[in-house]
Amino acid sequence: MAAYTLRRLLAAIPVLFGLTLLVFLMMALIPGDPATAILGSYATPDNVARLNAALGLDKPLPQQYLIWLGNLFQGDLGRSYALNRPVLDEVLERFSATLILAGTSLVICSVLGLLAGIVSAVRQFGWTDRIVTFIVLVGISTPSFFLGLLLILLFAVKLRLFPASGMYAVYGGGDLADLLHHLVLPALTLSVVAAGVVARLTRTSMLEVLRQDYIRTARAKGLTELRVIYRHAFKSALVAVIPVIGIQAGFVLGGAVYIETVFQWPGIGAMLVNAISTRDILLVQGGVLVVAASYVLFNLAADLFQSILDPRLRR
Repeated sequence: MAAYTLRRLLAAIPVLFGLTLLVFLMMALIPGDPATAILGSYATPDNVARLNAALGLDKPLPQQYLIWLGNLFQGDLGRSYALNRPVLDEVLERFSATLILAGTSLVICSVLGLLAGIVSAVRQFGWTDRIVTFIVLVGISTPSFFLGLLLILLFAVKLRLFPASGMYAVYGGGDLADLLHHLVLPALTLSVVAAGVVARLTRTSMLEVLRQDYIRTARAKGLTELRVIYRHAFKSALVAVIPVIGIQAGFVLGGAVYIETVFQWPGIGAMLVNAISTRDILLVQGGVLVVAASYVLFNLAADLFQSILDPRLRR
């Protein structure tokens, strides 16, 4: 297991390097002059030249990348001109809020998706299967931002059960109960599509496993149906589902950009929207890099967990 983990970690290194290059080029190739956008009405030729020199934008593109990469290895992502604070501090502060939202959504979509897929497979072609399939298809087909607006209208405006925005109450609160109260609607909104994807794949995997000979043998031995499903079939089906859950981790991280905007959640998604509007190039680079690197690490963790369930993958 240690050798397999080391191989996977080494394989992730060039991916992370490629991410740094893509993130840098993505921002460097955006039309327009970042210095002019940052300075606004103060964008005189002298001020623009000074700011370009301060940002290193007056150097050739390869040299800009090497300087940025060298600073990155030292833990320095630059300084946000719009916020006047280090990019790393702002990104880590915002990313902690995004991690709470995305982590909760990933747990919800995994649990609901696995349960829905198992029930649908066990009750294949029955009314339960049809109802679950219909709900899953509706969930996958509904845009997350539109679903978020519907939930706000129903549960925040009409029923007044949950707050419509923010991470904590403006006055009072600030404890775990207040956080969970604000977390319900955005986490549920973000998890619906991912739960549908997990449910569909779980159903397909479970149906394949339930047709295997060893499942029929287990039933012939007199094991209860519940034991056959959860002790034998589910464990085998989970091997195929784990990589998809890792992919959905990236989906919820990416989806947090617009969900945080809808619910005014103070995470990295809302930060990126504001940074793009102000052309805060270093802040955008830092935020996108952290999100992309987290996606790679989530998939690495999923691969390792999958190899634990099925040791044959290590070979």
